[in-house]
Amino acid sequence: MTAHLQMDFPEEKSTAISSIVGLTYVPEYVDGQQEAELISAIDIQPWITELKRRVQHYGYRYDYKARNIPPESRLGSLPEWLSSYCERLRTDRLFSQLPDQVIVNEYQPGQGISSHIDCVPCFTDTIASLSLGSSCIMEFTHVETQEKIPVLLEPRSLVVLSGDARYRWQHGIVGRKMDRYGNTVFQRRRRLSLTFRKMAKI
Repeated sequence: MTAHLQMDFPEEKSTAISSIVGLTYVPEYVDGQQEAELISAIDIQPWITELKRRVQHYGYRYDYKARNIPPESRLGSLPEWLSSYCERLRTDRLFSQLPDQVIVNEYQPGQGISSHIDCVPCFTDTIASLSLGSSCIMEFTHVETQEKIPVLLEPRSLVVLSGDARYRWQHGIVGRKMDRYGNTVFQRRRRLSLTFRKMAKI
């Protein structure tokens, strides 16, 4: 891994992350300027408003009702401002194959997403999510034991799910306006997440 993947975070977070096999957390994966550029690029694109939160799809459109991606859902090549980060994820050996599908989710304070495992037949074995704008707690729930482990996702951080973290833990975000992590309270602001995935053969 390159130097910018050096990880440094409090013992509480380190313990939580190490408890979930296959979970990788990279703080400051992008810097402040890159974060601002990504937010600007996202905000000039059209939003889909069929969900409670606004979303954008790139590469392929995911069908939330069918929980599938049919072949005719291909939207075309990723824009350069996304494809460059897909290349970086592969170069940093966080993906073995080049991601070709990205979903942008917008979360206003109070919004969340129910616990889930990303569609297994749709995508390959690695999922990554880049957080922009605000922190939040992502809650991981083991599908067999129902153990719950909260992980604080900070602005500009990247979380990568593979192995057990991908297939044996659900992940979700509780809809609330603030999070408490340890002895610190975090007020949520507008948050954008960019989820990078590689399509399985369809």
